[in-house]
Amino acid sequence: MRVWKRAAGALKDSYRIWLAKFSPHGHPDLERVVIKATSHNEQCMDYKSIQRVFQWLRSSPLYLKPLLYTLSTRMENSTSWVVAIKGLMLIHGVFCFDLPTVQMLRRLPFDLSHFSDGHLDPDKAWGYNAFIRAYYSYLDLKSSYVCAQARRRSRMGKKMEETVIEELQNLEKIQGLIDAILHLKPQNPCMHVVLVLEAMDCVIDEILEVYESYCKGMERVIMKIFDMGGKVEAEMAVRIIERGEIQGEKLGLYFEFCKEIGVLNGSDCPLILKVSEKDVKKLKGIIIDGVSEKRKNMNMDDEDENDVVKNEKMAIVVRDCIDNNDLLMKKTVITDHWEVFDDDDVALSKAIIAVAAANNYNPFLELESCNSIVPYNHHHVLPDLITF
Repeated sequence: MRVWKRAAGALKDSYRIWLAKFSPHGHPDLERVVIKATSHNEQCMDYKSIQRVFQWLRSSPLYLKPLLYTLSTRMENSTSWVVAIKGLMLIHGVFCFDLPTVQMLRRLPFDLSHFSDGHLDPDKAWGYNAFIRAYYSYLDLKSSYVCAQARRRSRMGKKMEETVIEELQNLEKIQGLIDAILHLKPQNPCMHVVLVLEAMDCVIDEILEVYESYCKGMERVIMKIFDMGGKVEAEMAVRIIERGEIQGEKLGLYFEFCKEIGVLNGSDCPLILKVSEKDVKKLKGIIIDGVSEKRKNMNMDDEDENDVVKNEKMAIVVRDCIDNNDLLMKKTVITDHWEVFDDDDVALSKAIIAVAAANNYNPFLELESCNSIVPYNHHHVLPDLITF
């Protein structure tokens, strides 16, 4: 039965390759290579055909559209888990190209979210079905994430820098990618075959890349929060750190599992990021205070600077009063109503008293030296007593 299935799969591939000669889309060579790269042979991948596809993409981005069309047609017309896994590995490799057209895909050109193998027994098929669905779900999420990042960079431009909130939101999205990829593993012992293990090699490389970007982003954003962060940023950072610790434990178990089933890259477990308790306490302190220590000191310096400027302006006003000899040439009005003085009037009065004290001037002694009684009236004007 197994030999018959292999022969039937090889016959289907040969027939598809023959039909590609009459392709109405004008890329028969590309279609033949895609069919060979996603053949029904479950023993291994045809890496030679995959490299030819990548060479076409390097030569011109115009090959991307016919490639996606051919691949999506191949995926939608097949119910073989072998073809599905090879197609996902091929599109996974396409994502590694730093091309604007690839970055703007947004979603995968085909849908395997409800894939079901039509050739295996149900007892064996469920593991392959779950693996393919999880692989598709991750790549679809990754495509959406890459597209969103590319659009944001194009809107912001090269000169603008991300805010701390935007960087934290990006870290949350990366953690979502990590959660999605951790669901991707062969759950049935009968799945520990060559093709699945090769797919897991690609998955391990993806984990290393995504987790490295998370670690770098986390270290960078923590330093920014310590410099200029506030309560909202600190709260988000603490949530991300707590979630990251849980993911770190899952990553360790995931790599141990991969190593046990024979994945070649299973021993390349990344160094799990551990945020120190001291940094976590600082973040929680920012949550309580509402602002980082450095930002608080900057605010205090700004307030001190404003006070200095205000005092300098007040000193200028007092000096003008002294120079004009009109410090006490003010009309005194007696009234039955309460009068409200603002802070500037109070500050001016204190400044006048300070200047008078500095010049050893006492207005009451000057009043006694006049030897005259000033009669009480409703509008009382003091004589010109102050002479500096």
